[in-house]
Amino acid sequence: MRNRLLSFILIYLFIFAAEATAQKNIDSPYARFNIGALQPQGSFRSLGMGGLGAAVRDNSSIYYTNPASYSSFDTLSFVFDFGIDYGKNYIEGSTTKFSSDDINFHHLVMGFPLAKGWGLALGIVPVSSGYYSITSAVTSSDPGYDANVGGYTVTHSGDGAINKVFLGTGIKIGKNFSLGANLNYLTGQLQRTNQFVFDDYYSTFHDNSSEILQLKGLNAGFGLQYMASFKKDYFLTLGAAMTLNNNFTTKYYQLSEKYTAYGVGDTISFTSNNSAKTYIPGTFTAGVSFGKKYKFTAGADYVATKWSASKIPGSTGYAADTKTFILGGEFIPDKFSNYSFFGRIEYRLGAHIGTNYLIINGEQVKEKGVSLGLGVPLMRTYSIANIFVDFTNKSGSSLTSLHNENYLTLGISLNLYDNWFQKRKYD
Repeated sequence: MRNRLLSFILIYLFIFAAEATAQKNIDSPYARFNIGALQPQGSFRSLGMGGLGAAVRDNSSIYYTNPASYSSFDTLSFVFDFGIDYGKNYIEGSTTKFSSDDINFHHLVMGFPLAKGWGLALGIVPVSSGYYSITSAVTSSDPGYDANVGGYTVTHSGDGAINKVFLGTGIKIGKNFSLGANLNYLTGQLQRTNQFVFDDYYSTFHDNSSEILQLKGLNAGFGLQYMASFKKDYFLTLGAAMTLNNNFTTKYYQLSEKYTAYGVGDTISFTSNNSAKTYIPGTFTAGVSFGKKYKFTAGADYVATKWSASKIPGSTGYAADTKTFILGGEFIPDKFSNYSFFGRIEYRLGAHIGTNYLIINGEQVKEKGVSLGLGVPLMRTYSIANIFVDFTNKSGSSLTSLHNENYLTLGISLNLYDNWFQKRKYD
């Protein structure tokens, strides 16, 4: 009876997640370009370690960045992970400061074994966010003011998001190897608007331009892990994963027009392309982890994507290749303690440094961050509440008019672990 009730709850949450994956309303001017601001990939357990995932595997967590890890699910078990996060972005330019925040659904993933050493996982996770709002006004006191033009206000805004639904499987081959594959469905819409409104509102023509990018399609990802076990429960894991490139089906609309306060308008240009393609390159990840079972894990990942080869309607020339290095680890004082609650808490630490995929005025945006995480056990179960805090800085040179963004994220997820398929004598 309990499992039946839980199954209905999970189905409802999965449907809710499909509706909730809209957009994160945190202002980032860097979301103006390409497919928006890319979101970090991984469960909150992974993000608490900086995003570590290529060579990490655990029977109670889902590391979807490498599907080979799905082979670690225990027989007769079920893993469910649902998370929300709060983000606050501090933006600092040469003369201005601004901040925005939002709380939203982040992910829903679940996994279970198909047989011993063979697991399956599925979920909904974010890929990118396209929200931003930029407003500037030119008045008679500004150096760029032209009396013939008069004062005016410029507004750039955007919204929307790209999300991913995945289904994957991983299987253990022999004693030391695991192979896995994900099938990913990317879908979403980004809308951007640029508006010029003159102070002489009732007797001038104002300018408005907008574009809409709708994207959907499938791509695949593959993973490999090598696991070596040593005496006293020590282990070494090597991992690699590759998400394949693909041309995604795209609809692209662009409209530029003039209008007045009385609604009289004139279309300057209009573009409608229902057969456009968005080319998103593949991502390669390699990593290593070392540790002691149920005690500690330490590892490193390298992530690379050839974004310079991408083709995104409306954003030509703004993407550059990315390389990211991740270091992270986890420590558990006494996982199975019957006396110390704090001894069973999982403590995590991580860092990441690399380049963002956005290039402006010939300079690529830099990105670096640190993270902390906790895995708080729930009473009388193997389930835990994962909490993580991440501080990431995106920056560039003021000589190329790039601003600084200091992005603080706080996330919490329920990672539920249950013997789903075990037949009980008593309910």
